[in-house]
Amino acid sequence: MTEPSRPRPVPGPPRPGPVADPARASASVLEGLDERPVAEHVAVFEAEHDRLARELATIDQL
Repeated sequence: MTEPSRPRPVPGPPRPGPVADPARASASVLEGLDERPVAEHVAVFEAEHDRLARELATIDQL
């Protein structure tokens, strides 16, 4: 008869990795916006809004 194996520890919740500073990320996206045509500004702001919404959706995972 073999001995039972030792119980293994139960893993805890995943640790969050390094979080990018959202203000810095937004600033880099908006950098150079003044050099782009105004017609392109809406698309840039909408894309940044979507990115921030995705980031905020992960807040419950912390």
